Amino acid sequence: MSQDAFERVLPGARKTNKRHILRCALECFLEHGLESTTIEIIRHRAGVSVGTIYHHFGKKEGLVAALFFAALDDHKALMWPELEKATTPRTAIEQLVKSYIGWVTQEPELARFMFLARASVAAGPHGVTLMLRNREQYAFLQTWLAKGVKLGQIRPLPKETYASLLVGQAENYCRAWLSGRVPTSPNDHATVFAEAAWRSLATNPRRK
Repeated sequence: MSQDAFERVLPGARKTNKRHILRCALECFLEHGLESTTIEIIRHRAGVSVGTIYHHFGKKEGLVAALFFAALDDHKALMWPELEKATTPRTAIEQLVKSYIGWVTQEPELARFMFLARASVAAGPHGVTLMLRNREQYAFLQTWLAKGVKLGQIRPLPKETYASLLVGQAENYCRAWLSGRVPTSPNDHATVFAEAAWRSLATNPRRK
């Protein structure tokens, strides 16, 4: 993991201690698992007091959520500039998939944690916040999807199906790569998955 990830989303000298705790927590969660990792394990790894952890994050659920949202924000920071370059619904879709793959390969430890913790955060006390953050994160893409439907380029489908069709195949491969089940970097197949996402949504997949 590039340590710049936390510096991007939590910049400044005043947040040094917070970044340090998050990095240590990430290491512990990936090493021991979400359920088995305790505040005491994280405290020991970080070399700080329990009170310091509670001051910054509250209970364990708050620390898990803070780490998850840090990863989400870092992904957003990479994704949005790429989406803003889009000029058509197709390029928006392809940029989304490529930026997702790019972030996973750039920050594999954070990506592993997101897969590990997503269900827990969604079902926990920060679930509503996660829903709102996801809605905000993909608002720009939703605009392109709506435009594509209006232009007759994208099939009108239930909104909840779009995410799976857009990144489902790429996400499945990324999971396999992160777990070591496939050796080739997702970056090597980014164009394939971007085109597959377009074909799954387009009324005429050959249209530019």
